[in-house]
Formats: sequence, structure tokens, C-alpha cells
Amino acid sequence: MSTFTASITYTHTVTYVTTKMLLTLKEIIREIGLDPARFTDSWDSYERAISTWLSSRHLQRVTLEVYDPRNNGLVTRWDMDVLYSTVGDGSLWVDTAAIRYSIVKAGLVPAHCRYDIILTTAPGRPDVAGWGSCDFRSTDGFQRFSVGATVGGNGLSAQTAYWSR
Repeated sequence: MSTFTASITYTHTVTYVTTKMLLTLKEIIREIGLDPARFTDSWDSYERAISTWLSSRHLQRVTLEVYDPRNNGLVTRWDMDVLYSTVGDGSLWVDTAAIRYSIVKAGLVPAHCRYDIILTTAPGRPDVAGWGSCDFRSTDGFQRFSVGATVGGNGLSAQTAYWSR
């Protein structure tokens, strides 16, 4: 019988969760009928900001806002709320089945729609080049549907939800 121990550092967890959050966003963008090219073109900026603010524990939420450029009105929104914990069993995971199921439930968006990625941070966050404050589009008339925990590992996780009329 053999025994082994695994040690996953917080830095490794941040790298994993950052990558899985970004891949989840890319999948949502593609599966709801939009072109993820603009998202992938800015991948380095998103990765730098998310990993910096996960590392410092300032990141609170990653939001994908899909809007109609004709009136700037919200069409749908996806939130990934970050939860920090001091406990974890060392496992790293992503629930792709829950994400895919929710994408199907949320449905496609019109092809002319555009999208923005918004990161919500706690006060005192370190600055990341290219990132500043902005406003959310109104969710009046929308309902929020929880998907549940979709990405996580070692005391760090993301709870996903989407908004629909």
C-alpha cells in the first residue's frame, strides 16, 4: 500500500479558477450565438485582471453583459460571483454540465447583439492597466436564475447565475 500527499498552493488555485472562469465565459458567448473573437482577442487583459484580483481577494464578480447596440438595452446577463473560503480539500473542479444546461435554458440571443465583460471589485484593490470603473445596464424587468457553484478549488469558487425576462 502506498501513501501520497498533494499540496495545491493558492497561486495554483487562482491560475486554475481564472482559466476555467474565462473558458466558461467563452463557452457562454459562443453557445448563445455570439462571436467570441473580441473576447479571445482581449484574453490577456481579462486573465491579468481576474488573476490579480483573485490573488488579492478583491474580485467579487465577473459579469458578461449582452446588449442590443441599437438601444444599449440589456438582453441577458451572466454573473460569476466569487466566494473566498479558508477551507478546501485541495480538489480543483468545474461543473460543465450545469453550465451547458443553463445555456440551453437561457437560449440564444439575436446575432446583432454585443457584449461587455465587467469585473466588480472590493475597495482597495490593486490597479490593473486598462481597467477602471463603469456602470451596469439596468436589470429592470429581468429575473435572476441561479446555476450554482460552477468553478472552484481549494477554498475559492464561483457561483454562476444568469438574467432573463
